Amino acid sequence: MNLELKHLTKKYQDKTVLDDITLKLENIQILALLGASGSGKSTLLRLIAGLEPFQGGDIIVNNNAMRTSPLDQFRKNVGFVFQDHNLFSHLSIMENILLVLEKVHKRKRADVIKPVSELLERFGLIEHAHKLPHQISGGQSQRASIVRALAIQPELILLDEPTSSLDPVLTYEVLSAIKQLAEDQKDFIIVTHEIGFAKSVADYIVFMENGKIVEHGYRSILDQPQSAELKRFLDKVLTFIPT
Repeated sequence: MNLELKHLTKKYQDKTVLDDITLKLENIQILALLGASGSGKSTLLRLIAGLEPFQGGDIIVNNNAMRTSPLDQFRKNVGFVFQDHNLFSHLSIMENILLVLEKVHKRKRADVIKPVSELLERFGLIEHAHKLPHQISGGQSQRASIVRALAIQPELILLDEPTSSLDPVLTYEVLSAIKQLAEDQKDFIIVTHEIGFAKSVADYIVFMENGKIVEHGYRSILDQPQSAELKRFLDKVLTFIPT
């Protein structure tokens, strides 16, 4: 994955959420966005996905510039996993996945049933394929969202705090599923508060505060932070984790 942010600015009415941020990354497989709530990381992820407009600068993903590229085509190459899985409650897990492939990507059901079933099997969901979202656990719903993102065969997967509302056991389930993406050499960007996961899986870390990128670098920065802001953040989030 190649990602470049050029003086990117995002505002909601009079509030600046992303403040003139610039970053250039090349040949990164897994990028983790870290920071406290309200730091701008989820907003940045949504902009990279093409889900929201921005007021200044540009985003270039794998040589596709947001300002000049057709957004509809770009979005079709990006799989997005939301915080709350975002499945349609009236459709089965299988139908949730097939809907995107048929309606958005114009694929024939007969052509995609087999690969979708194989993905559901791989992520431990095949026995739940015909259940509704409320009939399975939160961790299973989130894994279904990951399968839905993978089913479109995207060039990039974006995950927005996929474990934020899950208990520790379900968090483990979802992080294990995401780790499979890493083992499959999938390119993805994840917004997460799971520092241990970021340290073990991510290639590159971006730490944000107040709409700015404060520190970035390879994952070793989590062991040797250079900025006072990242040191403070890690001190707080790691306080009750035994060494």
